[in-house]
Amino acid sequence: MPQRKLKTPPPAGTPVGPAQPDAAREAASATTAHTLRIGPAGWSYPDWAGYVYPSRRPKNFHEAAFLAEFFDTIEINTSFYQPLKADLAKHWVELVAGNPRFVFTAKLWQRFTHDIVSATSGVTAADERAVREGFDVLRAANKLGAVLLQFPFSFHRTKETMAYLSAVLLRFRDYPLVVEVRHDTWNAPETLALLHEHGAGICNIDQPIIGRSLAPSAQATSPVGYVRLHGRRYDTWFSDDETIPAHERYNYLYTTEELEPWVTRMKKVSEHARDTFVATNNHFQGKAVVNALQLISILKGRKVKVPEPLRQHFPQLEEIADTPPAEPTLFPMDGDTGIRK
Repeated sequence: MPQRKLKTPPPAGTPVGPAQPDAAREAASATTAHTLRIGPAGWSYPDWAGYVYPSRRPKNFHEAAFLAEFFDTIEINTSFYQPLKADLAKHWVELVAGNPRFVFTAKLWQRFTHDIVSATSGVTAADERAVREGFDVLRAANKLGAVLLQFPFSFHRTKETMAYLSAVLLRFRDYPLVVEVRHDTWNAPETLALLHEHGAGICNIDQPIIGRSLAPSAQATSPVGYVRLHGRRYDTWFSDDETIPAHERYNYLYTTEELEPWVTRMKKVSEHARDTFVATNNHFQGKAVVNALQLISILKGRKVKVPEPLRQHFPQLEEIADTPPAEPTLFPMDGDTGIRK
């Protein structure tokens, strides 16, 4: 996206846009706290068993509650495939109650972002009510940080798609919206202007740069900043090979050197947004969790709590772990010699 000078947005509830005088906006921003939350995209992955989660789970174990011990946010993916039910949203709020700093973000139902033909021909009022059912529960509990409108690479910027995007933003304007586009045609001042006009955030993404793929950016167009890291699997990102498992698209572990430029971008976005969320989507075998923990450690300049199963698979986590590793054995150890009895 083209770089431009951005001002720190006002507190929640204050209109964002040219109507607010600069002096008033700057005065409001002086008392605004900037928060930065980092966490994985999703939590229900079978391949996380024995990696992120213990192989043998204790009674009443739940993935979201477990992750809330390590992160202040998780991006809800299931709401992309079907609307989130109110009772399930309420249950999730209860599960993360142990972390008062925790806030969810959630993807909008794909009917509104990927099934454009159907949505244009007439999304029903029932469709919208279904989407709002779960989101409203999260919002009422102050646990909804952002609603992500994730559009596919095939969604190019045209007069028609700009109008469609504007209509969706208007439809859900009462939520804290963020838009993710992936095609380089959106790399235009008109995109930022549209989002700013609607008070919607822009999602800064890391993805394999193939053809007209959108390059990395560090933009903020609303009080909500957003970053998503998808990994860099160039060989599988656009693959049509049916023999390649779907998870291979996200089977990528960032090195600390690859994360460093994104740390700089995250800081920049956070400076110009009230609440910034970073979602690591390179989820296969918990790699998203590894990189999220590394980012937290780098940004906070301290060691962090690390899931025990994960550190056994990724020894590099020992450098940032705030406690020594637990080494359970099948047999008791001799306290003097350290040899199994």
